[in-house]
Amino acid sequence: MTWPTAPIWTTRGISMRDVLADLLRWWSADEPAGLAVVTATWSSAPRQPGAAMAVGPGGEVVGSVSGGCVEAAVYDLCLVAAETGEFRTARFGVADDLAMGVGLTCGGTVELAIGRVDRSTFPELPDLVEAVASGEPVSVRISDGYVLSRGVAGAAAVAFHPAPRMIIFGATDHAAAVARIGGFLGYRVTVCDARPVFATARRFPGADEVVVDWPHRYLAAEAAAGRIDDRTVLCVLTHDPKFDVPTLELALRLDVGYIGAMGSRRTHDDRLERLREAGLTEPELGRLSSPIGLDLGARSPEETAVSIAAEIVALRHGGSGERLARRDGPVHKKF
Repeated sequence: MTWPTAPIWTTRGISMRDVLADLLRWWSADEPAGLAVVTATWSSAPRQPGAAMAVGPGGEVVGSVSGGCVEAAVYDLCLVAAETGEFRTARFGVADDLAMGVGLTCGGTVELAIGRVDRSTFPELPDLVEAVASGEPVSVRISDGYVLSRGVAGAAAVAFHPAPRMIIFGATDHAAAVARIGGFLGYRVTVCDARPVFATARRFPGADEVVVDWPHRYLAAEAAAGRIDDRTVLCVLTHDPKFDVPTLELALRLDVGYIGAMGSRRTHDDRLERLREAGLTEPELGRLSSPIGLDLGARSPEETAVSIAAEIVALRHGGSGERLARRDGPVHKKF
């Protein structure tokens, strides 16, 4: 399964998105803060463009730009930026074979834009926070200040895309565990089930929304409304052919990032036959991850959720799913 390539400066992992609440709190109190944003990386740097670290007026730190390798130096630069108002760039890193000696202990090179955030340098910060919260695509350009643009402005700006979606079909204990880990991974999580007695917000506190509807009908409506894209993750955990087959028949014909279905080998074989009878082709069936997840020896719903999340992450980033201890070469892929 092919995942879309992340745009430059997109916000993923520990990103500028994750420090906005603190920046707004300091901004509202009219207290300047220092902000460092990763603008480019090379080789196996541990953070990607869009990662951010902010330092507040009391020296409080939120976020990360390298996973711990250069945070101390960046902290000092943020303090200087907050005090002087100077905007600057900085680059850290060394070749991978020398990485343990200096710079980025994980290898690679990272370039940062560092500046002060206050009411004069970023007057539109409240508008940015509101737009991100509503899921509106926006961008921020950094030079001697911060300029907000509606829509995604390309490679020269920090782009805030709406969170990718994870839709879980089936209101089960496994679905509750997958919803929690989906939120942890940064997805906007929806749980959908046709049975109102099971599909309740109380049973799924980790979901952003719980929908009572037939899964295939809900998926069709969301696709027709343009709320499904190539980042969307679909997890079919209903374990019932009357729900599974119609949903998968539609899902396997949509341009989404991941489609997984729970069930035993026997259930999987029966499901494939039903889908073939419904007219799906072998290439379409080849997009299905079933049985869902990686072989972790999982038993509990929580362990199974970890295995499902591991498969999603591995497919998304081209990982092998093997133990790192048994592999040679860099831990992180080179970019």
